Amino acid sequence: GVKNGSWSVLQVVEALGSCLENTDPRTRGRGIQLLSQVLLQCYSLLQEKEVLHLVLFYENRLQDHHLVIPSVLQGLRALSMCEVLAPGLAVSVLKAIFQEVHVQSLLQLDRHTVYSIITNFMGTREEELKGLGADFTFGFIQVMDGEKDPRNLLVAFQIVRDLIAKNYSLGPFVEELFEVTSCYFPIDFSPPPNDPHGIQREDLILSLRAVLASTSQFAEFLLPLLIEKMDSDLQSAKLDSLQTLTACCAIYGQKELQEFLPSLWSSLRREVFQTASEKVEAECLAALHALSACLSRSVLRSDTEDLLDSFLGSILQDCRHHLCEPDMKLVWPSAKLLQAAAGASLRAYHCVTRSVLPLLLEQYTKHPQSSQRRTILEMLLGFLELHQKWGHVHEDESPVLSLRASVCSVVFSALTDPSVQLQLVGIRALTVLSSLQGFLSPSDLELVVDHLICLALRGEDAQSSEAAMEAAGSLAPIYPKVFSGHMVPRLEEELQSEREEEGSPDRCSLRQRCLQALAAVSTHTSIVRETVPVLLQHLRKVQKGSEAANVQDLVSVCQSLHRVALQCQQDAEGCWYYHQTVVPCLLAMAVQAAMQESTQPLLCKALLEEEVLAAMVPVISAATTHLSPELAAQSVSHVVPLFLDGEVSFLPQNSFPCLFQPFEDGECLEAQRRLVALLMAFVCSLPRNVAIPQQERLLRELLALSCSCNCPFTATTAAKCFAGLVNKHPAGQQLDEILQLAVNRVEPGLAEGPRRTQALTLLLWVTKALVLRYHPLSSRLTDKLLTLLSDTELGPAVADGFSLLMAESPDVLHRGCHADVRIMFRQRFFTDNVPKLVQGFHGAGPDVKANYLKGLSHVLNHLPKPVLVTELPTLLPLLLEALSCSDRVVQLSTLSCLQPLLLEAPQIMSLHVDTLVTKFLSLTSSPTMAVRIAALRCAHALTSLPITALLPYKARVIRALAKPLDDKKRLVRKEAVAARGEWFLLGSPGR
Repeated sequence: GVKNGSWSVLQVVEALGSCLENTDPRTRGRGIQLLSQVLLQCYSLLQEKEVLHLVLFYENRLQDHHLVIPSVLQGLRALSMCEVLAPGLAVSVLKAIFQEVHVQSLLQLDRHTVYSIITNFMGTREEELKGLGADFTFGFIQVMDGEKDPRNLLVAFQIVRDLIAKNYSLGPFVEELFEVTSCYFPIDFSPPPNDPHGIQREDLILSLRAVLASTSQFAEFLLPLLIEKMDSDLQSAKLDSLQTLTACCAIYGQKELQEFLPSLWSSLRREVFQTASEKVEAECLAALHALSACLSRSVLRSDTEDLLDSFLGSILQDCRHHLCEPDMKLVWPSAKLLQAAAGASLRAYHCVTRSVLPLLLEQYTKHPQSSQRRTILEMLLGFLELHQKWGHVHEDESPVLSLRASVCSVVFSALTDPSVQLQLVGIRALTVLSSLQGFLSPSDLELVVDHLICLALRGEDAQSSEAAMEAAGSLAPIYPKVFSGHMVPRLEEELQSEREEEGSPDRCSLRQRCLQALAAVSTHTSIVRETVPVLLQHLRKVQKGSEAANVQDLVSVCQSLHRVALQCQQDAEGCWYYHQTVVPCLLAMAVQAAMQESTQPLLCKALLEEEVLAAMVPVISAATTHLSPELAAQSVSHVVPLFLDGEVSFLPQNSFPCLFQPFEDGECLEAQRRLVALLMAFVCSLPRNVAIPQQERLLRELLALSCSCNCPFTATTAAKCFAGLVNKHPAGQQLDEILQLAVNRVEPGLAEGPRRTQALTLLLWVTKALVLRYHPLSSRLTDKLLTLLSDTELGPAVADGFSLLMAESPDVLHRGCHADVRIMFRQRFFTDNVPKLVQGFHGAGPDVKANYLKGLSHVLNHLPKPVLVTELPTLLPLLLEALSCSDRVVQLSTLSCLQPLLLEAPQIMSLHVDTLVTKFLSLTSSPTMAVRIAALRCAHALTSLPITALLPYKARVIRALAKPLDDKKRLVRKEAVAARGEWFLLGSPGR
């Protein structure tokens, strides 16, 4: 009635008169409860006069029997949300609550109602409440004092934060407000199991920390508390105290910290020197950094002491001498403390490094041992990395720049030290030094390049060689002229040199390192323009010269070209230069080699080897994927006519001895047909919005080649290229016709004849292309594959094909090459086809059951584990049966599927623990090493199941795992040790 206007609230009050005036408190309570429930639904409809009368009524009821109070508070909560509340009423209500209600004697819900009333008034009647002055703060302190429920504490802490943030008067009650909140510090709340409220310990910790760190007025009370809790034996208390101190430093100044700095430093130093916890150490260093930053921010007057200088002086006094100790026990803790303090500000950095850097340089010279030198250089490196934060600094201000010669000398000496570990630190230090603007002179930079070349090419350890190459790659964009003018010519000279130097790696290894270094340094467009011609020239030399048979050398050049392509992708200019330089060159060399094979078959044909062509594919793909649509269209207009019409005019050195006809018949053209791999790399990497000229003709040619070619490599490549184009082809009649043509080719080919394998390969790749894009035909093709699992000849290959359907393909049909890949296609494939696999398994003959199990294990192995866990009860019996299959691929795939499930679904898996233990232990004796390792890992993962389910098997498993401890393979023994150790500890205290 109140909602639709037929009743007023005052009429409701009159109607409830007999209840509200009843002498029985329970009856009065029910009357007020009903009125309050009406108000909670209708408070927005009330008039100002009605609100006034109701407030007076409810305030009066606060003096009533304690049974009535909860309903009165609910009514006041409703009234606190009224927009028409007259001025002064909010203050009147709160005064009445503060005077008449002993809040902490109420139930949790009723106390929460009081906090809600206060929160509502603070949100809408702020100025009125501030008019109460400190009385409001004192009243709230009385309300909150003794609160224990975490739900209420979260609200109460928020109220305190608002009191402080909105500048309510705290008056003389600062300490009382601090005491009423700090009594909960540190929070030790643990939520009960299945807590419906979802309040976590971390929620309370962060809420309380926000209160304690909200005002500098708490500093004199809080800092002694934090120092006390830092000395606690509880790690959680230490961490909470340190994190709170860090938070406080954001708002404190020198005045608040001055008295407590010695005690704070003492506690932090002790923890870092003595703690075994990395977490505590990290928080101590963060707190020290915050203290140093806080002191750095403070504005100094002429008559005040510079606390930063004195604070850093204490740190230096307590830590500096540890850097000189011969046993170096406290070297790292001291260095970390100094670096934490120094990293807070440029002023702190100068103060610390002015004292520490000369000492470290002196110690490096004093200590002859490589291990000690490495430690000292790592500390020096830490200070150099801090210098990067402030960019260019004038020499007269920076201790690092004033010690330039000594620092360079130490770093360069580390690079020539026999110790690999010292070399690695030296390379890192060299990288940091070189990145400091204006630190190195031109002659120093040339020396840097010399050292990097020496380490990259002649470093005896692969680690230092790789690190030098990485360093060159990171510095090249900073100094492109130095690297293109000094390093690239040196590497080119080394690559062309035929001499073998004594003590250097063998010639082949040196050549490979040169190639890797040329690729690593190609991180700037100007350098790419220098290195790419060198790499291509070497490729031509290998193809033409006496070394043409060296397949590995050709592969190495392609790997270097691929790395350069990946590094160019984000730079449009460099990407286009690379594409128009490298792709035509590779195509020209491959076409030349294929034509020589057609006309002069006795010549070397290393460039046409599968391994080399497979290495060229990612080069062309990476050079194409990031092209703009306009440039890609320009390139595709040349490449497709090359393969379809033999149009070679765009290729460099295009005087070929015969026509290029890769899609024509004839045995002499077999070499040319292999180059379809390069066509695949190009057209399958184009953006989807780039039109491919003569696409329908190209698809028909690829389809014919995939079904008719006798060479498995060529047939597979043609099938992949066809699938890649079909995946991106716009839906419509043309696509339907092409797919129907493919089906018409595949079905007769699968029926009988010598090319069943080629037909199956085409079917698998086309199915994958359609599954990825959710094409309707994919279900029909998948059903065909399921039928073929019962084929005795093709069944095993079809089962392996399910892995192809589910796995990420490295060269085509992945998102990186712009394929149409829908989200959750694996889940959809699982839902549609696993029931059919299971049904087929149950109906299959004993000779083909393994095919269904293998196919199923491949599907499950690539499925996201959360999806698999939900289906586990149905599928687990089949997986256990798969472990009994004699096919090692089935065993291995099933084991790799089960291992994560043991960790993620222990309750379900524990129902089958007897079978699991038996199967795993049996497979630890498999003749296949990979199966033995996987079985041992599963036996190890079993220990995550409930202990009560495992204890009956403990002795049996420990006995069985003794045998693989003597396995002839080290990797098997390693897994056996880990698994057996976990089973030994099963049921031990604290496990």
